[in-house]
Amino acid sequence: MPDPGVQILLWVLAALLIAAGFAGLILPAVPGIPLVFAGLVLLAWAENFAYVGWLTLTLLGLLALLSYAVDFLAAALGAKRFGASPRAVAGAALGALVGIFFGLPGLVLGPFVGAVIGEFSRRASAKAATQAGVGATLGLLFGALLKIALAFAMLGVFVADRLLS
Repeated sequence: MPDPGVQILLWVLAALLIAAGFAGLILPAVPGIPLVFAGLVLLAWAENFAYVGWLTLTLLGLLALLSYAVDFLAAALGAKRFGASPRAVAGAALGALVGIFFGLPGLVLGPFVGAVIGEFSRRASAKAATQAGVGATLGLLFGALLKIALAFAMLGVFVADRLLS
């Protein structure tokens, strides 16, 4: 075990990282899931990995990686669900990627604009393009909810392993 002073410092840093991570699930430009993961690793380290080991941490890391797939696929799948063309689906995914760099407005508008442009490039009607954009935006919101669920699942796996060890 680390000495008690270091252990307390690790616990405090872990709590701060986890809190910042949960805030980052809502706030743009804050990497929520990676911060939650880093906080959980610090918690395991604070106890010298005696209760939560590498197997659990590997599972948590895989869940963290899954959150990135959710980010990029949610808007595209939402657009597809609303009958968007493959171009609109690709536009929504590209819009989500570009939107990351423009904060909250970019995160919300990027997939919408990308899907609309993609649908218009197919010479679709304004109605079809708008539907594709709405689908992309709803997919993005669903993706955000999935990321929140993943963060709580990660915390639950950690706590269950800690208490059952």
